[in-house]
Amino acid sequence: MLFEVWAPHAERVGLQVDGRTRPMERDPGRDGWWRAEADAEHGTRYGFALDGGPPLPDPRSRRQPDGPEGLSAVVDHSRFPGDGEREWFGRPLPGAVLYELHIGTFTPEGTFDAAAARLPQLAALGITHVELMPVCPFPGTHGWGYDGVAPWAVHEPYGGPEGLARFVDAAHRHGLGVVLDVVHNHLGPSGNRLPEFGPYFTDTHHTPWGAAVNLDAPGSDEVRAYFIGSALAWLRDYRLDGLRLDAVHALHDTRARHFLAELSAEVDALAAQVGRPLFLIGESDLNDPRTTTPREAGGHGLHAQWNDDFHHALHTYLTGERQGYYADFAAEGPAALAKTLQRGFFHDDTYSAFRGRRHGGPLNPLTTPAHRLLGYAQTHDQIGNRATGDRLSSRLSPGLLACAAALVLCAPFTPMLFMGEEWGAGTPWQYFTDHQDPELAEAVRRGRRREFAAHGWAEADVPDPQDPATRLRSCLDWTEPGREPHRALLDWHRRLIALRRAEPALTAPDWSRTVPFHEPDGCFGFRRGPLRIVVNPHDRPADARLEQVPAEVVAAWRPVEPPGPDGTLRLPPESAAVLRSYEGGQPS
Repeated sequence: MLFEVWAPHAERVGLQVDGRTRPMERDPGRDGWWRAEADAEHGTRYGFALDGGPPLPDPRSRRQPDGPEGLSAVVDHSRFPGDGEREWFGRPLPGAVLYELHIGTFTPEGTFDAAAARLPQLAALGITHVELMPVCPFPGTHGWGYDGVAPWAVHEPYGGPEGLARFVDAAHRHGLGVVLDVVHNHLGPSGNRLPEFGPYFTDTHHTPWGAAVNLDAPGSDEVRAYFIGSALAWLRDYRLDGLRLDAVHALHDTRARHFLAELSAEVDALAAQVGRPLFLIGESDLNDPRTTTPREAGGHGLHAQWNDDFHHALHTYLTGERQGYYADFAAEGPAALAKTLQRGFFHDDTYSAFRGRRHGGPLNPLTTPAHRLLGYAQTHDQIGNRATGDRLSSRLSPGLLACAAALVLCAPFTPMLFMGEEWGAGTPWQYFTDHQDPELAEAVRRGRRREFAAHGWAEADVPDPQDPATRLRSCLDWTEPGREPHRALLDWHRRLIALRRAEPALTAPDWSRTVPFHEPDGCFGFRRGPLRIVVNPHDRPADARLEQVPAEVVAAWRPVEPPGPDGTLRLPPESAAVLRSYEGGQPS
């Protein structure tokens, strides 16, 4: 078997296989690369020793059976399950309903196999794709996954590479695509050995996590190839359907061809090669239209991006919160939500008080298909980065949760739910870690408490990330969907998703004709083709004045009569409804 590694600054490199070390030779065709042949098979342990040092894990390791700092193991992907792939032709992003899922808390067991056993419920709900939070190896057993240090490998406590392969195969058998959250902007603070191999990081740029990944300094050709190779390996070897790219605004790249454009070109080429749709979804704080603008038009060519502005506008409308970055949205009230429904971004070269400057750029709804923006009421960030990890269900009534569902699932964008949101889960989703280094564990604990103390939280109220109970509190309670009010919320989400699938207007790529409306101190809603989506967030009945045309109620959280002859619809308190209007006996 051929072993290879890029170590441009090393004078000598040794390959350790099954306890024996043998010298590696420089590759005459690739500068900085070393190679050696050795007998090995699936499961064989190995590592690389640089200049006589101890063996280190392979930067391109596919498996770390003893954790991030242990030896690597050979992986033979042909041994993994894949019978379901014979009939899997992929699921494209247009028309999708995504479901963000964390393997470690989706079930108490916290494994791929336990999560796979729950996939039938997601298929019955109408979900089209599960979006897995990062599964790369990180310290300990439990964590969010954003502290991963081996971007090609799979966290062993979840089930390792074979567990992931089984999960993907099971998802495909249920008609579900699988999207994986990957982190290219930094590696975790514990177990990162990449700097010992080469210039994977640069002090030219800095990020919240320290030195930036080297995408434009000397040696960056190989670093770019490293992360692009990792992305392609996930899609090819595990037959994934897409990737979510974490915090792409932290990918500092001054080269003429941005890393994201290079990555998207390679993914599009792989999609053509394998004959099924593949896509990239970026998380970006920039509100930059170039993120999803096609490459031939001068953009980066990502297929979609998260839209936090829609979340912030919806969150402030329903909760009334106005601290921090919510302030600008709260100040505008329903107008902020209306703007995001019509134009995608709220900050589109407008002043951001939170940033103290103008921010973002305008999207063109006529040239940007609606599915290129993801809309959501909750995500792991927007829940877990709160002091106590409280979900919307902890402070909103079931009726207001129903309003949120109607606005998300009927909006022009690709909707995404966070696990348990569909039944108004009562469990929090808190920040938890399992760092094995006592000093790092204490630093994380102190840092978390200090961060929220600055916002008025008492230290005792901020959960200890290292306490196993913090993770246990965050696990979904699968008995909830069987009892009220969770059962009613689950049925409401199921009905809305079915409606989205049945009504072409709700997935139309042209969202320039989305028309919001708002009654002062009354209902809020918007029109999409013949459909009218209306919500009443107040604790009293409220009116919405619709067109004076016949209309029928096609879905309602609480019983509601059709509009009267003058077009007035009266909604019960904290309720939502979807109506279809007719003119001359035909849909308008």
